[in-house]
Amino acid sequence: MAEVANEDAAAGFDPLRPKLMRVAYRMLGSVADAEDIVQEAFIRWMRTDRGEVREPEAFLRRTVTRLCLDQLKSARRKREIYIGPWLPDPVVEDEEEEDVTLPLMLALERLSPLERAAFLLHDVFGMGFEEVAATVQRDPAACRQLASRARSHVREARPRFQVDTQRGIELAKAFFTASRSGDMKTLGTMLAADVSVHADGGGKRPAATEPIVGFHAVMKVHEKLAALFRTNGSKLIRAGFVNGLPGFVTLEADGEIQTTALEIEDGKVTAIYVVRNPDKLRHLH
Repeated sequence: MAEVANEDAAAGFDPLRPKLMRVAYRMLGSVADAEDIVQEAFIRWMRTDRGEVREPEAFLRRTVTRLCLDQLKSARRKREIYIGPWLPDPVVEDEEEEDVTLPLMLALERLSPLERAAFLLHDVFGMGFEEVAATVQRDPAACRQLASRARSHVREARPRFQVDTQRGIELAKAFFTASRSGDMKTLGTMLAADVSVHADGGGKRPAATEPIVGFHAVMKVHEKLAALFRTNGSKLIRAGFVNGLPGFVTLEADGEIQTTALEIEDGKVTAIYVVRNPDKLRHLH
């Protein structure tokens, strides 16, 4: 009987797993942590009297969100001592993800856990405030205020210039070719005057511990990198969209992979996000 019950639990849970992963990942910015949260939600689902649950999806979304809120408390403490810029784990897809791009996820980091939950559940996942209130255990009026405050904070991080899939991948490949070959002239035509580089090595691989800002500073860094690439190489594994931005995955000379994501406005690269921390790249292997 227990085995049958477990199979029933899995049959009801598995179709919802991708949606629950989307909620957990966007709340936490970590693929591994999101997987742990969703697995904990499954364990709780197995222990639940499922006959009493009218809407399994809503029930499980509430469970995942509450587990994420608890997780965010410890995650914030870890990020206070993180070495260098913190970037979310890269998720690589073939199509552009429009609802939560990398800049928006970074903006969400500045919100309180409750503001983050209210904004994601209502503005991104389309839940009504009654359900948001039941999820975060606040009244609907408070949830409206939380979402409104969050919205004002993240408004600037919303993508203003959409890049179609084919054009985005072409730009990513062109950037890879110019930056690895040392074609500084072509690279220079791709960069905005206020371009910035944000590299997340987590103290585990070499990376700048502060953002590099401005055209000349970014060009100087890429001149030095190009010399290294000529000697050591950097192999393109895949071009696509990294957290909703055009980008690519590469195999570097140290045998590790890394991801590069490009924020583009008016055809110019305004920000470059590089994840080198191997802990954040394991799921891509």
